[in-house]
Amino acid sequence: MSGRGGRADARAAAARVRRRLSGRGAGVAAIVIAVLWTTPTFGLLLSSLRPEDQIKSTGWWTFFSDPEFTLENYRQVLFGTSSSSGRMAGFLVNSVVITIPSVLLPLALATFAAYALAWLPFRGRDWILVGVFALQIVPLQMALVPLLSFFSRGVEVFGVQMLPAWDLEGPARFVQVWCAHTCFALPLGVFLLHNFMSEIPGELMEAARVDGAAHGAILRRIVLPLAGPALAAFGVFQFLWVWNDLLVSLIFAGGTAETAPVTVRLAQMAGTRGNEWQRLTSGAFVSAVIPLAVFLAAQRHFVRGLLAGGVKG
Repeated sequence: MSGRGGRADARAAAARVRRRLSGRGAGVAAIVIAVLWTTPTFGLLLSSLRPEDQIKSTGWWTFFSDPEFTLENYRQVLFGTSSSSGRMAGFLVNSVVITIPSVLLPLALATFAAYALAWLPFRGRDWILVGVFALQIVPLQMALVPLLSFFSRGVEVFGVQMLPAWDLEGPARFVQVWCAHTCFALPLGVFLLHNFMSEIPGELMEAARVDGAAHGAILRRIVLPLAGPALAAFGVFQFLWVWNDLLVSLIFAGGTAETAPVTVRLAQMAGTRGNEWQRLTSGAFVSAVIPLAVFLAAQRHFVRGLLAGGVKG
């Protein structure tokens, strides 16, 4: 009876919160917040479509009194020959090459680790889970020097001999970036996926074992289909993190056009004296197109993954 009463109280509380959030006042507050949040982005978009002389001399709000459109900023940013403001198209390709493996690798490793921590009984499992949780609070900057030291020992990773980051050239630098992003993403990925997998009904897993299914079959046929929202949520998180990263890519990929991502190019676009800052408006939108498309495509799964496991019973 106490269990039923507790669930009834929880449903009543949820209904009260739902009514408050769906009221007229909550709607007005949401509209105000949305307007305040999107106004700077809207101004940045208008600035990216204005001529250079107007960007440097007037604010974006003057566009409404003297509207003038141009795509010259985007042309120069994507295909221009200037060393400080052009050739971003190649850096976009580098970002894609860096981001996709940096999402798939931790996603696969975190899935196997989360399943083992959730459903394989072995000694020290709880302590490992505590350690994974604790690793999430370690600042990324503290791990950069140990990771560089690890690479400098000549360890072979994915068939590529790891040398110090400053000695590597060409595609080998991508391997170091993939490994670095994978290491930094695993604590969050394992913790998030473990929380979801551990809530799968034990009766379902036991029935699969009775039918003779091994752990590989259980993971492939039962856990992965059910864990789709959690996998999507972590994948979107990781994609946005890697795409917008500057520090890790600058250290392990360098600042050359051969391997540097778009974030490095954005940092260079203002010019040595800051005299090319008007290109940053169009460059920011060029770099935001792909992550925005990914987020919108996976938005439904992303929200379901964040809410998964939040309510029991």
